[in-house]
Amino acid sequence: MSKVKTAALLFAVSAAMTAQAGGILTNTNQNIAFNRNMARDGAIGIDGVYSNPAGVAFLKDGLHLSFNLQSAIQTRTIDTRYGELFKNNVNEPASADNNYKKHYKGDATAPIVPSIQAAYNKNRWSFQFNFAIIGGGGKCTFDEGLGSFEGVVATIPAALINGGINTIMQQKGMQLTGGYGVDAYMKGRSYYYGFTLGAAYKVLDNLSVYGGLRLIYANTNYYGYVKNIQFQINQSGVDAMVPASKFLTAASETMLEAAGKYSEAASQYSAAGDATTAAKYSETAETAQTTGAYLGTLSTATQDIELNCNQKGLGIAPIIGVDYKIGKFNFATKFEFKTRLRLKNQSANSASAAAISSLEQFADGKKVPGDMPALLTVGAQYEITPKVRVMAGYHHFFDIDTPQFSGDKMSDTNEYLFGAEWDISKVVQVSAGVQRTDYNQEEENLNDISFSLDSWSWGLGVGIQVTKNLKLNVAYFESDYNGMSTNMTNASGIEVSNDYMRTNHVIGIGADLTF
Repeated sequence: MSKVKTAALLFAVSAAMTAQAGGILTNTNQNIAFNRNMARDGAIGIDGVYSNPAGVAFLKDGLHLSFNLQSAIQTRTIDTRYGELFKNNVNEPASADNNYKKHYKGDATAPIVPSIQAAYNKNRWSFQFNFAIIGGGGKCTFDEGLGSFEGVVATIPAALINGGINTIMQQKGMQLTGGYGVDAYMKGRSYYYGFTLGAAYKVLDNLSVYGGLRLIYANTNYYGYVKNIQFQINQSGVDAMVPASKFLTAASETMLEAAGKYSEAASQYSAAGDATTAAKYSETAETAQTTGAYLGTLSTATQDIELNCNQKGLGIAPIIGVDYKIGKFNFATKFEFKTRLRLKNQSANSASAAAISSLEQFADGKKVPGDMPALLTVGAQYEITPKVRVMAGYHHFFDIDTPQFSGDKMSDTNEYLFGAEWDISKVVQVSAGVQRTDYNQEEENLNDISFSLDSWSWGLGVGIQVTKNLKLNVAYFESDYNGMSTNMTNASGIEVSNDYMRTNHVIGIGADLTF
Protein backbone atom coordinates (compact mmCIF):
# COMPACT_ATOMS: atom_id res chain seq x y z
CA MET A 1 0.00 0.00 0.00
CA SER A 2 3.03 2.29 0.29
CA LYS A 3 2.77 2.53 -3.52
CA VAL A 4 -0.19 4.84 -2.99
CA LYS A 5 2.01 7.43 -1.35
CA THR A 6 5.28 6.98 -3.18
CA ALA A 7 4.46 6.71 -6.88
CA ALA A 8 3.60 10.37 -7.35
CA LEU A 9 6.44 11.65 -5.20
CA LEU A 10 9.11 9.46 -6.77
CA PHE A 11 8.14 10.68 -10.21
CA ALA A 12 9.20 14.19 -9.30
CA VAL A 13 12.78 12.96 -9.01
CA SER A 14 13.02 11.76 -12.59
CA ALA A 15 10.79 14.49 -13.97
CA ALA A 16 13.12 17.22 -12.82
CA MET A 17 16.15 15.59 -14.39
CA THR A 18 15.11 16.37 -17.93
CA ALA A 19 18.08 17.05 -20.17
CA GLN A 20 17.40 19.45 -23.02
CA ALA A 21 19.68 17.51 -25.35
CA GLY A 22 21.96 14.58 -24.62
CA GLY A 23 21.78 11.54 -22.37
CA ILE A 24 19.40 10.76 -19.55
CA LEU A 25 20.94 13.44 -17.34
CA THR A 26 23.58 15.24 -19.42
CA ASN A 27 22.92 18.48 -21.31
CA THR A 28 25.05 18.87 -24.45
CA ASN A 29 23.55 22.09 -25.87
CA GLN A 30 25.87 24.50 -24.09
CA ASN A 31 26.12 27.08 -26.90
CA ILE A 32 23.82 28.59 -29.53
CA ALA A 33 26.21 27.23 -32.15
CA PHE A 34 25.06 23.76 -31.06
CA ASN A 35 21.39 24.68 -31.49
CA ARG A 36 22.18 25.92 -35.00
CA ASN A 37 24.11 22.76 -35.85
CA MET A 38 24.58 20.10 -33.18
CA ALA A 39 27.44 18.26 -34.97
CA ARG A 40 30.09 20.50 -33.41
CA ASP A 41 32.37 17.81 -31.94
CA GLY A 42 34.91 18.19 -34.76
CA ALA A 43 34.44 21.92 -35.39
CA ILE A 44 36.76 24.71 -34.29
CA GLY A 45 35.20 27.71 -32.53
CA ILE A 46 34.77 29.30 -29.12
CA ASP A 47 31.86 26.91 -28.46
CA GLY A 48 34.51 24.18 -28.56
CA VAL A 49 35.42 25.08 -24.97
CA TYR A 50 32.63 22.56 -24.28
CA SER A 51 32.30 20.47 -27.46
CA ASN A 52 35.93 20.33 -28.73
CA PRO A 53 38.27 21.95 -26.20
CA ALA A 54 41.45 20.69 -27.86
CA GLY A 55 40.43 22.39 -31.12
CA VAL A 56 40.13 25.80 -29.44
CA ALA A 57 43.93 25.96 -29.47
CA PHE A 58 43.73 26.61 -33.23
CA LEU A 59 41.87 29.91 -32.77
CA LYS A 60 43.96 33.05 -33.20
CA ASP A 61 45.80 34.54 -30.25
CA GLY A 62 43.77 36.71 -27.91
CA LEU A 63 40.74 36.58 -25.68
CA HIS A 64 37.61 34.78 -26.94
CA LEU A 65 34.26 34.99 -25.12
CA SER A 66 30.83 33.51 -25.75
CA PHE A 67 27.67 34.44 -23.80
CA ASN A 68 24.52 32.39 -24.39
CA LEU A 69 20.90 32.34 -23.23
CA GLN A 70 18.44 29.57 -24.04
CA SER A 71 14.80 28.94 -23.18
CA ALA A 72 13.30 25.44 -23.28
CA ILE A 73 9.69 24.27 -23.09
CA GLN A 74 9.03 20.55 -22.69
CA THR A 75 6.08 18.29 -21.98
CA ARG A 76 5.68 14.69 -20.91
CA THR A 77 2.35 13.02 -21.56
CA ILE A 78 1.05 9.57 -20.67
CA ASP A 79 -2.34 8.14 -21.63
CA THR A 80 -3.08 5.35 -19.16
CA ARG A 81 -5.74 2.66 -19.13
CA TYR A 82 -6.15 0.71 -15.88
CA GLY A 83 -8.70 -1.87 -16.90
CA GLU A 84 -11.97 0.06 -16.63
CA LEU A 85 -11.30 1.30 -13.10
CA PHE A 86 -10.71 4.94 -14.05
CA LYS A 87 -14.40 5.27 -14.84
CA ASN A 88 -14.93 5.10 -11.06
CA ASN A 89 -13.15 8.40 -10.42
CA VAL A 90 -16.10 10.41 -9.11
CA ASN A 91 -14.61 13.80 -9.98
CA GLU A 92 -12.93 13.00 -13.31
CA PRO A 93 -14.28 9.71 -14.67
CA ALA A 94 -12.66 8.15 -17.73
CA SER A 95 -14.89 7.74 -20.75
CA ALA A 96 -15.69 4.63 -22.74
CA ASP A 97 -15.22 6.79 -25.84
CA ASN A 98 -11.50 6.88 -25.00
CA ASN A 99 -11.36 3.22 -23.95
CA TYR A 100 -11.30 4.35 -20.30
CA LYS A 101 -7.89 6.00 -20.69
CA LYS A 102 -6.89 9.10 -18.75
CA HIS A 103 -4.47 11.78 -19.91
CA TYR A 104 -1.64 12.89 -17.62
CA LYS A 105 0.56 15.81 -18.61
CA GLY A 106 3.72 17.16 -17.07
CA ASP A 107 5.03 20.60 -18.03
CA ALA A 108 8.80 21.03 -17.84
CA THR A 109 10.17 24.52 -18.30
CA ALA A 110 13.63 26.06 -18.30
CA PRO A 111 12.92 29.74 -19.01
CA ILE A 112 16.54 30.93 -18.77
CA VAL A 113 19.50 28.62 -19.31
CA PRO A 114 22.77 30.58 -19.40
CA SER A 115 26.26 29.50 -20.38
CA ILE A 116 29.65 31.17 -20.75
CA GLN A 117 32.68 29.97 -22.68
CA ALA A 118 36.02 31.78 -22.47
CA ALA A 119 39.49 31.11 -23.87
CA TYR A 120 42.76 33.00 -23.85
CA ASN A 121 45.16 31.84 -26.56
CA LYS A 122 48.85 32.65 -26.53
CA ASN A 123 51.28 30.96 -28.89
CA ARG A 124 50.70 27.22 -28.51
CA TRP A 125 48.61 27.48 -25.34
CA SER A 126 44.87 27.92 -24.84
CA PHE A 127 43.57 28.53 -21.31
CA GLN A 128 39.83 27.89 -21.04
CA PHE A 129 36.82 28.31 -18.76
CA ASN A 130 33.27 27.05 -19.16
CA PHE A 131 30.17 27.64 -17.06
CA ALA A 132 26.92 25.88 -17.96
CA ILE A 133 24.01 23.95 -16.50
CA ILE A 134 25.41 20.56 -17.35
CA GLY A 135 22.42 18.57 -16.10
CA GLY A 136 18.75 19.26 -15.40
CA GLY A 137 18.12 22.94 -15.93
CA GLY A 138 14.44 23.38 -15.12
CA LYS A 139 11.39 22.10 -13.33
CA CYS A 140 8.59 19.67 -14.13
CA THR A 141 5.09 19.80 -12.66
CA PHE A 142 2.33 17.21 -12.72
CA ASP A 143 -0.81 18.86 -11.40
CA GLU A 144 -2.92 15.70 -11.32
CA GLY A 145 -0.51 12.91 -10.53
CA LEU A 146 0.09 9.82 -12.67
CA GLY A 147 -1.82 6.83 -13.90
CA SER A 148 0.28 4.35 -11.91
CA PHE A 149 -0.59 6.21 -8.71
CA GLU A 150 -4.29 6.67 -9.44
CA GLY A 151 -4.48 3.05 -10.52
CA VAL A 152 -3.40 1.91 -7.06
CA VAL A 153 -6.05 4.12 -5.45
CA ALA A 154 -8.73 2.89 -7.88
CA THR A 155 -7.84 -0.73 -7.15
CA ILE A 156 -8.48 -0.51 -3.40
CA PRO A 157 -12.29 -0.16 -3.31
CA ALA A 158 -12.69 -2.62 -6.19
CA ALA A 159 -10.53 -5.20 -4.38
CA LEU A 160 -12.35 -4.64 -1.09
CA ILE A 161 -15.72 -5.21 -2.76
CA ASN A 162 -14.47 -8.41 -4.38
CA GLY A 163 -13.12 -9.48 -0.98
CA GLY A 164 -16.55 -9.20 0.63
CA ILE A 165 -16.12 -5.91 2.49
CA ASN A 166 -19.76 -4.94 1.87
CA THR A 167 -20.95 -8.02 3.69
CA ILE A 168 -18.79 -7.06 6.65
CA MET A 169 -19.99 -3.45 6.64
CA GLN A 170 -23.70 -4.19 6.45
CA GLN A 171 -24.01 -3.81 10.20
CA LYS A 172 -22.50 -0.32 9.91
CA GLY A 173 -24.96 0.63 7.19
CA MET A 174 -22.13 1.34 4.74
CA GLN A 175 -21.66 -0.14 1.28
CA LEU A 176 -18.75 0.67 -1.06
CA THR A 177 -19.80 1.57 -4.62
CA GLY A 178 -16.29 1.35 -6.11
CA GLY A 179 -16.10 5.12 -6.59
CA TYR A 180 -13.05 7.02 -5.37
CA GLY A 181 -11.38 10.42 -5.34
CA VAL A 182 -7.86 11.72 -4.67
CA ASP A 183 -5.82 14.93 -4.80
CA ALA A 184 -2.16 14.75 -5.87
CA TYR A 185 0.52 17.21 -6.87
CA MET A 186 4.20 16.90 -7.64
CA LYS A 187 6.96 19.21 -8.76
CA GLY A 188 10.64 18.60 -9.31
CA ARG A 189 13.44 21.09 -9.90
CA SER A 190 17.02 20.15 -10.78
CA TYR A 191 20.11 22.20 -11.60
CA TYR A 192 23.58 20.74 -12.08
CA TYR A 193 25.92 23.73 -12.40
CA GLY A 194 29.20 22.95 -14.15
CA PHE A 195 32.42 25.00 -13.79
CA THR A 196 35.29 23.80 -16.01
CA LEU A 197 38.91 24.94 -16.08
CA GLY A 198 41.37 23.51 -18.57
CA ALA A 199 44.17 24.10 -21.01
CA ALA A 200 44.95 22.96 -24.55
CA TYR A 201 48.40 22.78 -26.08
CA LYS A 202 49.45 22.53 -29.74
CA VAL A 203 51.92 19.66 -29.72
CA LEU A 204 52.34 20.08 -33.48
CA ASP A 205 51.02 22.62 -35.93
CA ASN A 206 48.17 20.21 -36.70
CA LEU A 207 47.79 18.36 -33.38
CA SER A 208 46.56 19.63 -30.03
CA VAL A 209 45.70 18.01 -26.69
CA TYR A 210 43.54 19.15 -23.79
CA GLY A 211 43.21 18.45 -20.10
CA GLY A 212 40.76 19.97 -17.64
CA LEU A 213 38.69 19.56 -14.50
CA ARG A 214 34.97 20.16 -14.05
CA LEU A 215 33.37 20.98 -10.72
CA ILE A 216 29.65 20.24 -10.51
CA TYR A 217 27.37 21.77 -7.89
CA ALA A 218 23.98 20.02 -7.80
CA ASN A 219 20.91 21.69 -6.30
CA THR A 220 17.53 19.98 -6.54
CA ASN A 221 14.13 20.14 -4.90
CA TYR A 222 11.26 17.66 -4.90
CA TYR A 223 7.88 18.61 -3.53
CA GLY A 224 4.69 16.61 -3.60
CA TYR A 225 1.62 15.61 -1.70
CA VAL A 226 -1.01 12.90 -1.80
CA LYS A 227 -4.11 13.75 0.16
CA ASN A 228 -7.86 13.51 0.42
CA ILE A 229 -8.12 9.89 -0.70
CA GLN A 230 -11.85 9.18 -0.55
CA PHE A 231 -14.17 6.26 -1.16
CA GLN A 232 -17.76 6.58 -2.30
CA ILE A 233 -20.22 4.76 -0.05
CA ASN A 234 -23.93 4.19 -0.22
CA GLN A 235 -25.66 4.80 3.11
CA SER A 236 -29.43 4.49 3.37
CA GLY A 237 -29.68 4.72 -0.42
CA VAL A 238 -27.64 7.94 -0.64
CA ASP A 239 -24.18 8.08 -2.21
CA ALA A 240 -21.57 10.09 -0.32
CA MET A 241 -17.78 10.52 -0.30
CA VAL A 242 -15.97 9.68 2.93
CA PRO A 243 -12.25 9.70 3.79
CA ALA A 244 -10.74 6.34 2.90
CA SER A 245 -8.92 6.16 6.22
CA LYS A 246 -12.18 6.72 8.11
CA PHE A 247 -13.99 3.95 6.24
CA LEU A 248 -11.04 1.55 6.62
CA THR A 249 -10.77 2.31 10.34
CA ALA A 250 -14.45 1.44 10.74
CA ALA A 251 -13.94 -1.75 8.73
CA SER A 252 -10.91 -2.66 10.83
CA GLU A 253 -12.80 -2.13 14.07
CA THR A 254 -15.68 -4.25 12.77
CA MET A 255 -13.36 -7.15 11.94
CA LEU A 256 -11.48 -6.92 15.21
CA GLU A 257 -14.81 -6.95 17.11
CA ALA A 258 -15.83 -10.01 15.11
CA ALA A 259 -12.48 -11.65 15.89
CA GLY A 260 -13.15 -11.17 19.59
CA LYS A 261 -16.62 -12.74 19.35
CA TYR A 262 -15.34 -15.70 17.32
CA SER A 263 -12.51 -16.21 19.81
CA GLU A 264 -14.99 -16.15 22.70
CA ALA A 265 -17.20 -18.69 20.92
CA ALA A 266 -14.18 -20.92 20.33
CA SER A 267 -13.43 -20.84 24.07
CA GLN A 268 -17.03 -21.73 24.92
CA TYR A 269 -17.09 -24.71 22.53
CA SER A 270 -13.72 -25.87 23.80
CA ALA A 271 -14.97 -25.74 27.39
CA ALA A 272 -18.02 -27.77 26.33
CA GLY A 273 -15.74 -30.43 24.89
CA ASP A 274 -16.59 -29.73 21.21
CA ALA A 275 -13.05 -29.48 19.87
CA THR A 276 -14.07 -29.62 16.20
CA THR A 277 -16.42 -26.62 16.41
CA ALA A 278 -13.97 -24.81 18.66
CA ALA A 279 -11.23 -25.23 16.02
CA LYS A 280 -13.47 -23.80 13.31
CA TYR A 281 -14.31 -20.70 15.38
CA SER A 282 -10.67 -20.30 16.34
CA GLU A 283 -9.62 -20.37 12.69
CA THR A 284 -12.34 -17.85 11.79
CA ALA A 285 -11.21 -15.61 14.65
CA GLU A 286 -7.62 -15.73 13.41
CA THR A 287 -8.70 -14.80 9.89
CA ALA A 288 -10.82 -11.92 11.19
CA GLN A 289 -7.93 -10.71 13.35
CA THR A 290 -5.54 -10.77 10.39
CA THR A 291 -8.03 -8.98 8.15
CA GLY A 292 -8.73 -6.35 10.79
CA ALA A 293 -5.03 -5.67 11.24
CA TYR A 294 -4.56 -5.38 7.45
CA LEU A 295 -7.46 -2.93 7.15
CA GLY A 296 -5.93 -0.89 9.96
CA THR A 297 -2.61 -0.74 8.09
CA LEU A 298 -4.51 0.25 4.95
CA SER A 299 -6.22 3.02 6.91
CA THR A 300 -2.84 4.48 7.92
CA ALA A 301 -1.50 4.19 4.38
CA THR A 302 -4.38 6.21 2.93
CA GLN A 303 -3.83 9.22 5.17
CA ASP A 304 -2.38 12.45 3.80
CA ILE A 305 1.34 12.67 3.12
CA GLU A 306 3.55 15.61 2.14
CA LEU A 307 7.24 15.75 1.29
CA ASN A 308 9.54 18.70 0.59
CA CYS A 309 13.18 17.75 0.01
CA ASN A 310 16.19 19.81 -1.08
CA GLN A 311 19.33 18.01 -2.20
CA LYS A 312 22.78 19.51 -2.63
CA GLY A 313 26.15 18.05 -3.55
CA LEU A 314 29.58 18.65 -5.09
CA GLY A 315 31.63 16.52 -7.45
CA ILE A 316 34.71 16.87 -9.63
CA ALA A 317 36.00 14.92 -12.63
CA PRO A 318 38.71 15.26 -15.30
CA ILE A 319 38.17 15.85 -19.03
CA ILE A 320 40.66 15.05 -21.79
CA GLY A 321 40.59 15.76 -25.53
CA VAL A 322 42.55 15.58 -28.79
CA ASP A 323 42.22 17.49 -32.09
CA TYR A 324 43.99 16.60 -35.33
CA LYS A 325 43.97 18.52 -38.62
CA ILE A 326 44.92 17.04 -41.98
CA GLY A 327 44.17 18.80 -45.25
CA LYS A 328 40.52 19.86 -45.36
CA PHE A 329 39.64 17.48 -42.53
CA ASN A 330 39.55 18.10 -38.80
CA PHE A 331 39.10 15.25 -36.35
CA ALA A 332 38.51 15.48 -32.61
CA THR A 333 37.60 13.40 -29.60
CA LYS A 334 36.81 14.14 -25.96
CA PHE A 335 36.23 12.02 -22.87
CA GLU A 336 34.47 13.29 -19.76
CA PHE A 337 35.04 11.02 -16.79
CA LYS A 338 32.16 10.10 -14.48
CA THR A 339 31.49 12.67 -11.78
CA ARG A 340 30.75 11.07 -8.43
CA LEU A 341 28.04 13.06 -6.66
CA ARG A 342 26.47 12.38 -3.28
CA LEU A 343 23.48 14.63 -2.66
CA LYS A 344 22.64 15.47 0.95
CA ASN A 345 18.97 15.79 1.86
CA GLN A 346 17.44 18.73 3.66
CA SER A 347 13.87 17.53 4.16
CA ALA A 348 10.82 19.23 5.60
CA ASN A 349 7.68 17.29 6.50
CA SER A 350 9.69 14.09 6.19
CA ALA A 351 8.22 12.81 9.47
CA SER A 352 4.94 12.09 7.67
CA ALA A 353 6.87 9.82 5.29
CA ALA A 354 9.09 8.18 7.89
CA ALA A 355 7.12 4.93 7.89
CA ILE A 356 7.29 4.53 4.10
CA SER A 357 10.38 2.50 3.19
CA SER A 358 10.38 3.65 -0.43
CA LEU A 359 10.84 7.24 0.74
CA GLU A 360 14.00 6.51 2.70
CA GLN A 361 16.02 8.26 -0.01
CA PHE A 362 14.40 11.55 1.11
CA ALA A 363 15.21 11.18 4.81
CA ASP A 364 16.64 14.37 6.31
CA GLY A 365 20.45 14.31 6.39
CA LYS A 366 20.80 11.23 4.19
CA LYS A 367 23.17 11.24 1.20
CA VAL A 368 21.96 9.70 -2.08
CA PRO A 369 23.83 9.08 -5.38
CA GLY A 370 23.40 11.53 -8.26
CA ASP A 371 26.41 10.76 -10.47
CA MET A 372 26.97 12.48 -13.82
CA PRO A 373 27.70 9.71 -16.35
CA ALA A 374 30.94 9.58 -18.33
CA LEU A 375 30.74 10.76 -21.95
CA LEU A 376 32.78 9.94 -25.05
CA THR A 377 32.46 12.17 -28.12
CA VAL A 378 34.01 11.78 -31.56
CA GLY A 379 33.66 14.35 -34.35
CA ALA A 380 34.87 15.29 -37.79
CA GLN A 381 34.57 18.32 -40.08
CA TYR A 382 35.28 18.56 -43.83
CA GLU A 383 35.72 21.81 -45.70
CA ILE A 384 34.06 21.39 -49.10
CA THR A 385 34.94 24.95 -50.04
CA PRO A 386 36.36 27.81 -47.94
CA LYS A 387 32.73 28.84 -47.32
CA VAL A 388 30.96 25.47 -46.93
CA ARG A 389 31.65 22.86 -44.25
CA VAL A 390 29.98 19.58 -43.30
CA MET A 391 30.25 17.83 -39.94
CA ALA A 392 29.46 14.55 -38.21
CA GLY A 393 29.70 13.35 -34.62
CA TYR A 394 29.04 10.49 -32.22
CA HIS A 395 28.22 10.54 -28.49
CA HIS A 396 28.24 7.62 -26.08
CA PHE A 397 26.89 8.20 -22.58
CA PHE A 398 27.93 5.61 -19.99
CA ASP A 399 24.60 5.91 -18.20
CA ILE A 400 24.50 2.45 -16.63
CA ASP A 401 27.90 2.97 -15.00
CA THR A 402 26.17 5.10 -12.36
CA PRO A 403 24.39 3.84 -9.23
CA GLN A 404 21.14 5.70 -9.91
CA PHE A 405 20.80 4.36 -13.48
CA SER A 406 22.39 0.92 -13.21
CA GLY A 407 20.34 -2.21 -13.66
CA ASP A 408 18.69 -4.27 -16.37
CA LYS A 409 16.10 -1.56 -17.07
CA MET A 410 18.65 0.86 -18.49
CA SER A 411 21.15 0.92 -21.35
CA ASP A 412 23.87 3.33 -22.41
CA THR A 413 22.72 6.15 -24.69
CA ASN A 414 24.10 6.68 -28.20
CA GLU A 415 23.77 9.78 -30.39
CA TYR A 416 24.60 10.34 -34.06
CA LEU A 417 24.96 13.90 -35.33
CA PHE A 418 25.20 15.50 -38.77
CA GLY A 419 25.31 19.12 -39.88
CA ALA A 420 26.44 21.74 -42.37
CA GLU A 421 27.50 25.38 -42.28
CA TRP A 422 27.58 27.99 -45.08
CA ASP A 423 29.16 31.43 -45.05
CA ILE A 424 26.76 33.26 -47.32
CA SER A 425 28.82 36.42 -47.01
CA LYS A 426 31.35 38.00 -44.69
CA VAL A 427 28.42 39.05 -42.49
CA VAL A 428 25.86 36.22 -42.65
CA GLN A 429 26.42 32.56 -41.84
CA VAL A 430 23.71 29.87 -41.76
CA SER A 431 23.84 26.34 -40.41
CA ALA A 432 21.59 23.37 -39.68
CA GLY A 433 21.93 19.94 -38.16
CA VAL A 434 20.19 16.74 -37.08
CA GLN A 435 20.72 14.40 -34.17
CA ARG A 436 19.53 10.86 -33.56
CA THR A 437 19.27 9.83 -29.89
CA ASP A 438 18.93 6.12 -29.16
CA TYR A 439 18.37 4.96 -25.57
CA ASN A 440 18.35 1.24 -26.47
CA GLN A 441 15.37 0.76 -24.19
CA GLU A 442 12.82 -2.02 -24.52
CA GLU A 443 9.10 -1.37 -24.13
CA GLU A 444 8.80 -3.51 -21.02
CA ASN A 445 11.30 -1.26 -19.24
CA LEU A 446 9.16 1.87 -19.62
CA ASN A 447 6.98 3.20 -16.82
CA ASP A 448 5.31 6.52 -16.15
CA ILE A 449 7.55 7.21 -13.17
CA SER A 450 10.55 7.51 -15.50
CA PHE A 451 10.75 7.12 -19.25
CA SER A 452 13.03 8.20 -22.07
CA LEU A 453 12.08 8.07 -25.74
CA ASP A 454 14.26 7.80 -28.81
CA SER A 455 14.17 10.96 -30.89
CA TRP A 456 15.24 12.89 -33.94
CA SER A 457 16.32 16.44 -33.13
CA TRP A 458 16.98 19.21 -35.58
CA GLY A 459 18.20 22.72 -35.32
CA LEU A 460 18.89 25.70 -37.54
CA GLY A 461 20.05 29.24 -37.11
CA VAL A 462 22.07 32.16 -38.31
CA GLY A 463 25.26 33.90 -37.26
CA ILE A 464 25.64 37.62 -37.96
CA GLN A 465 29.07 39.26 -37.88
CA VAL A 466 27.95 42.62 -36.48
CA THR A 467 31.48 43.99 -36.17
CA LYS A 468 34.97 42.59 -36.55
CA ASN A 469 34.94 41.53 -32.91
CA LEU A 470 31.25 40.73 -32.33
CA LYS A 471 29.14 37.91 -33.74
CA LEU A 472 25.50 37.25 -32.83
CA ASN A 473 23.98 33.76 -32.99
CA VAL A 474 20.26 32.98 -33.09
CA ALA A 475 18.84 29.45 -33.28
CA TYR A 476 15.83 27.17 -32.88
CA PHE A 477 16.10 23.55 -31.72
CA GLU A 478 13.37 20.90 -31.60
CA SER A 479 13.17 17.22 -30.67
CA ASP A 480 10.63 14.92 -32.31
CA TYR A 481 10.14 11.79 -30.22
CA ASN A 482 9.16 8.27 -31.12
CA GLY A 483 6.07 7.56 -29.05
CA MET A 484 5.90 4.16 -27.39
CA SER A 485 3.11 2.05 -25.92
CA THR A 486 3.15 -0.72 -23.32
CA ASN A 487 0.58 -3.34 -22.36
CA MET A 488 0.79 -5.64 -19.37
CA THR A 489 -1.25 -7.44 -16.75
CA ASN A 490 -0.28 -6.46 -13.20
CA ALA A 491 -0.20 -8.59 -10.05
CA SER A 492 -3.89 -7.82 -9.42
CA GLY A 493 -4.84 -9.23 -12.83
CA ILE A 494 -5.68 -5.79 -14.24
CA GLU A 495 -4.71 -4.97 -17.82
CA VAL A 496 -2.66 -1.78 -17.80
CA SER A 497 -1.64 0.13 -20.94
CA ASN A 498 0.36 3.33 -21.35
CA ASP A 499 1.02 5.56 -24.35
CA TYR A 500 4.13 7.72 -23.86
CA MET A 501 5.07 10.95 -25.65
CA ARG A 502 7.29 13.99 -25.09
CA THR A 503 7.95 17.36 -26.73
CA ASN A 504 10.96 19.67 -26.60
CA HIS A 505 11.38 23.17 -28.08
CA VAL A 506 14.38 25.44 -27.48
CA ILE A 507 15.18 28.95 -28.70
CA GLY A 508 18.42 30.76 -28.01
CA ILE A 509 20.54 33.82 -28.63
CA GLY A 510 24.24 34.31 -28.03
CA ALA A 511 27.13 36.70 -28.57
CA ASP A 512 30.73 35.77 -29.43
CA LEU A 513 33.43 38.36 -28.82
CA THR A 514 37.16 38.44 -29.62
CA PHE A 515 39.80 40.83 -28.35
